[in-house]
Amino acid sequence: MVLRIANCSGFYGDRLSAAREMVEGGPIDVLTGDWLAELTMLILAGNRMKGRPGYAPTFVKQMEQVLGTCLERGIKVVSNAGGLDPEGCAAAIRQLGLGAKVAYVTGDDVTGHDLDLVNLDTGEKLAEPVLTANAYLGARPIAAALSAGADVVVTGRVTDAALVTGPGIWRYGWRPDDLDALAGSVVAGHVIECGCQATGGNYSFFHEVPDLAHCGFPLVELHEDGSSVITKHPGTGGMVSVGTVTAQLLYEIGSPRYLGPDVVARFDTIELSQEGLDRVRVSGVRGEPPPGTLKVAVNYLGGYRNTMTLVLTGLDLEEKARVAQEAIWARTPRESFESVDVSFDPPLLRITVMDRDARRAGRVFSSAVVETGLASYPGFYGLTPPGDASPYGVYWPTLVPAADVRPRVFVDGEEVAFTPSERPDVSEWPDASRQPDVSRWPDASRQPGAAERPDAGVRVPAEPTVPRWDGAGVPTVAAPLGRVAGARSGDKGGNANLGVWVRTPEEYGWLAGTLTAERLVALLPSLEGLTVERYELPKLHALNFVVHGLLGRGVAASTRLDPQAKALGEELRARTVEVPEAFLR
Repeated sequence: MVLRIANCSGFYGDRLSAAREMVEGGPIDVLTGDWLAELTMLILAGNRMKGRPGYAPTFVKQMEQVLGTCLERGIKVVSNAGGLDPEGCAAAIRQLGLGAKVAYVTGDDVTGHDLDLVNLDTGEKLAEPVLTANAYLGARPIAAALSAGADVVVTGRVTDAALVTGPGIWRYGWRPDDLDALAGSVVAGHVIECGCQATGGNYSFFHEVPDLAHCGFPLVELHEDGSSVITKHPGTGGMVSVGTVTAQLLYEIGSPRYLGPDVVARFDTIELSQEGLDRVRVSGVRGEPPPGTLKVAVNYLGGYRNTMTLVLTGLDLEEKARVAQEAIWARTPRESFESVDVSFDPPLLRITVMDRDARRAGRVFSSAVVETGLASYPGFYGLTPPGDASPYGVYWPTLVPAADVRPRVFVDGEEVAFTPSERPDVSEWPDASRQPDVSRWPDASRQPGAAERPDAGVRVPAEPTVPRWDGAGVPTVAAPLGRVAGARSGDKGGNANLGVWVRTPEEYGWLAGTLTAERLVALLPSLEGLTVERYELPKLHALNFVVHGLLGRGVAASTRLDPQAKALGEELRARTVEVPEAFLR
């Protein structure tokens, strides 16, 4: 018995035709889609303030195209497109008039709770009014809705992997202590949650990917023991390989202990194998008990921001950048703004100001820049006209006790009995050896969050021995790191993650011995002064780095030209290192 779960969206704005492609392209049992990112919750809050829906209308458009077919074929639909208004999204689906039983899940909105509001990454305490606060719910409310006969399940903020784990619990009846099966489903959910990134999209070795322009979306064949096969519909573009799956596994993760509300999945136990064309088996995943807390994504309004971009060409670029700034600050003092960020990446000089005063950050600043147009450096021209400042939000990750959050499930408007106490009681679990030792955590009263990554008390299978690289007597040549290694990077709140992988154990021995955290900073000077953590994933022939603070207060408040650190991995691959000649293909 296998449960075929397809993905049709990796973000709010993904390919609109994907739902129809997945429903019509081959047999599936469940259609899922991920619409929510940390930034999306802020976007939806802005929409709601303007009288627009607090959910993703594009999901409703997709249901117009496929819901009738899904009902005919018995395909269930599970999506987090409900955003800040799951009830409203469910009502919009019912209004399509096709007779579907539509469920929605609430309880993630904790804005009325007495939150601690301590930032998981920095330890600061938030003193600003909260705009949104949503706890990451788990998979059991989704399973309860499906068990109650729902054809469509719409949620608010749940973990991305819950969209796969929920149907798995529904089909296979996994109990809270079925840790390995739950962990395997979480890994499968993580692989397909970002759509085409699992089938060749954004892949470092993109030249290997056939017909990328028509890249097919992924689907997972989920088995009762939690193992799975990642694949895609036949005849679609892209590819599913150990490399494409590895790349997605490394996307937006931290420690190998991948924390979630249902289970902690050990990413350092994942085993991948190429089973056939466009088929990768995922097995061996071990699970641990989840923490007693839930992560909460908080957003608040930080003020107003404005960016002006000047182009510098020709000779003496550093001097021209200095002259440009002196002229601007002579008209509006730099210290008059709450925050100023200046980045010079020739030929672009970008100056960003932030302030609570919309006028100061807006016309006062941009007009001052334009006024220098005939009294600045030679060859002056800009890419941005004078304009008003834009409001920006700040992402603030924190924790809430899981016992304080009550998920609720409604099917066609009627509440379904759902007991949050189905969450496991760690004191009664049969395998106490796999329970984390909370006494050694930094704050044992809270249990671990994204910033607390202990290894105490964890028992996992022994890792294969990987010989360390000493380089003695091996001829090397200076070459870009990317000629051997792939990379994928992304945002984790104000932090960035950067995963790097190679294809063979020999190459991994070299990579692990060469690419230390210190070496990473030397190759990417923009990381200088930031805390960088390195984690080893030898079964995946991979390393994962977490760069703390690179994105400031999160995507919406980041002043980087690449605010989600999507290009950080490719920047690293372009850097020159000494590579063993035998590794170059």
